[in-house]
Amino acid sequence: MKKLVYFALALLLAGACKKAADTDTKRVVITGVDTSKKPGDDFFTYANGIWYDTARIPASQTGVGSYSFLNFPQRIRLRAILDSVSGSQNQPGSIEQKVGDFYASGMDTTAINKRGYDPIKPALARIDAVTDVPSLLKLVAEEQKVGTGSIIGFYVGPDDKHSTVNIAQFYQTGIGLPERDYYFKTDSSTLAIQKAYKKYLTTLFELTGTDAATAEKNTTVAYGIEKQLAAAHRTNIELRDVKANYNKLAVAALSKKHANLGWTALLNDLGVKVDSINVGQPGYYDNLNKMLKSVSINDWKLYLKANALTTYANFLSQPFADASFEYTKVLTGQAVKKTRGEEMTQAVDASLGHALAQLYVKKYFPEDAKKRMGVLVDNLEKAFEARINNLDWMSDSTKAKAKEKLYAFTEKIGYPDKWRDYSNVDVKRDAYFENHLSANKNDYLYSLTKIGQPVDRTEWLTTPPTVTAYNNPPLNEIVFPAGILQSPYFDLYADDALNYGGIGMVIGHEITHSFDDQGAQYDKQGNVTNWWTKGDYEKFKAKTQQVIDQYNSFTVLDSVHVKGALTVGENTADIAGVAIAYDAFKLTEQGKDTTKLDGFTPDQRFFISVARIWRVKTRDEFLRMYVNTNPHSPAKWRVNGPLMNFTPFYKAFNVQQGDKMFKPENERITVW
Repeated sequence: MKKLVYFALALLLAGACKKAADTDTKRVVITGVDTSKKPGDDFFTYANGIWYDTARIPASQTGVGSYSFLNFPQRIRLRAILDSVSGSQNQPGSIEQKVGDFYASGMDTTAINKRGYDPIKPALARIDAVTDVPSLLKLVAEEQKVGTGSIIGFYVGPDDKHSTVNIAQFYQTGIGLPERDYYFKTDSSTLAIQKAYKKYLTTLFELTGTDAATAEKNTTVAYGIEKQLAAAHRTNIELRDVKANYNKLAVAALSKKHANLGWTALLNDLGVKVDSINVGQPGYYDNLNKMLKSVSINDWKLYLKANALTTYANFLSQPFADASFEYTKVLTGQAVKKTRGEEMTQAVDASLGHALAQLYVKKYFPEDAKKRMGVLVDNLEKAFEARINNLDWMSDSTKAKAKEKLYAFTEKIGYPDKWRDYSNVDVKRDAYFENHLSANKNDYLYSLTKIGQPVDRTEWLTTPPTVTAYNNPPLNEIVFPAGILQSPYFDLYADDALNYGGIGMVIGHEITHSFDDQGAQYDKQGNVTNWWTKGDYEKFKAKTQQVIDQYNSFTVLDSVHVKGALTVGENTADIAGVAIAYDAFKLTEQGKDTTKLDGFTPDQRFFISVARIWRVKTRDEFLRMYVNTNPHSPAKWRVNGPLMNFTPFYKAFNVQQGDKMFKPENERITVW
């Protein structure tokens, strides 16, 4: 997500907006538009065509452009920070010392290569020492504490029905391929990925001294166990069922039901002292309980070794990292490895992200951006309230509840008021592998302290430099990290059309997530409860079904289509996000005007900005995986899908019947 945008500090939705003086702005020239294309046939290509045809995906990346791919230039910024602090003598225990030494330890490939796979030998020895199911589960619990997750998926988060309190939660896990369907599909691309994954496992076994024939047999066993685990996984579409993922159960009852799994002992080994837990996908644990008896201990040990090796391959010597990348190439189409500096920047962000973020914010994020974003968020919320008021399918009682929820939002902009404490993370310049374990252990202990405690509504789920935005329904919050507050999303010096079509669309999108197929099931406190009348909710579901049906028809690659049921929440948010942002824009001085700037009307600049924030070009392999696993539609359909449903777009670009994006007005979907 990247480019130029501006909005006035004193912008009020009542329309009493003062247009910024020319001396306070600089004209942002729109580039990359392919005027040889017809806007009404494919607006994504019209707005981005010249850029798309000339853009080159770096060999080390799977795509280029805005959205998540803007994190590539972000990592260049972060690396510059790390380079500056890693070469300095820093105060022991300081932020600079921890992030600098962590980075330096990962950059010292000579030391890492010299160690080979020595760092993981103790873990492999512990696996060899397992003799029965109880010792197997005890090992699984101990390894979980240092980041080696395997057959148990554990986290701590708000109770969906009592959202003020954190509880222990368990979810399906245990597989190495991206999701369960990769084990069962038989198309050529999936079979190639299966083959590459098996080769990866075999290579890892060989690198630890196993002969080729035995390594291949070990892989067959480990992969077979993964496939059995995958068979009990819910699909990504099934996982969208909020209520089905809430199964708060007594530990005593679970222990009786799952005698092999032995929940009481397992929780004790995990350090979790509770009498009830939420089991998100009970079928997975039913199956695991059976498999603990049906699969031999020796086979489980091979599975755990494969799991440990894949977890840490990129933290070991070069041959292990190379094996990991050979699989990645097939999975995503990435041509060459990322530079060591980029990889280590990602590693620091993953392990000490909020420490690194403090240095980033100090250097790159101005306070006036945070203040101005607050004004824009307020304006978008007012625009959404107006849309709620004008809905013809919702009763007044449900409208009142929806508006209560809207104005109960917590808004987080830029960075947190309170930073994570990493004082317990022990970082040394010559211990890259151990630095990871220390950071993982700190994260685990941090999560344990939250069980049974009030939810900290100041906590952030992503690091501030990350180019993203999110809505968190259990906390009823919308979050816009510093990373996304740059062009083409946000620019202090651009006209309102670009800002509202950019970050305004993103704000509208995130607001709408509280009212999509999942978010609509949470009330203003973040509890899963029904705040709708029965008739209104049925009408809402009928509208989201329209979204599913329409997006199912969109083609991505040859016979590959968008998965409407998987992407319905994001698509609903895209459709409404554009509409809300446009409504807010029309209350600004520029939004009321028709004066052209660089040949485009204000409305045209708004819609071109919408297209620019999804200006993305990806490798086909990555796109196939994306469609299978990601709840967002591909970039092209994040532009064309919402706009073909929005009448003001038709007027702005004179879209007529016969144009490929044209839909009769009665077929244009409006949910919110």
